Amino acid sequence: MIIDSNILIYAVNPDYDRLLDFLAGRQLYVSLITKLEVLGYHRLKPVDKEELEQLILATSILPITNAVIAGAIRLRQQRKRSLGDSIIAATASLYKLPILTNNTADFDDIAGLEIIPMASVL
Repeated sequence: MIIDSNILIYAVNPDYDRLLDFLAGRQLYVSLITKLEVLGYHRLKPVDKEELEQLILATSILPITNAVIAGAIRLRQQRKRSLGDSIIAATASLYKLPILTNNTADFDDIAGLEIIPMASVL
């Protein structure tokens, strides 16, 4: 499964230990844009940065290819959607992977895309 940026952020929060338990031992993927989104936050605390880096190291990072960009363009043409969400959704579609997210509304209009709400795994 591809994990959305918000899942990584929740996973470093001690209040969400059950999320870390769910993620443990699973084959996890992130889009390269996810790495940029979470590590590029200007107010990121050093302790959170270290934990996020460790989480990202435990995943397989999927590249932003021309095919991903083409899919992201199509998604952005359909409705207003962030660049990050478009790339993550296009990546998930290309690799036929579900997306684990806490923001299901960002993806629920995309045909054929499997969405796993964070609440369903807690």
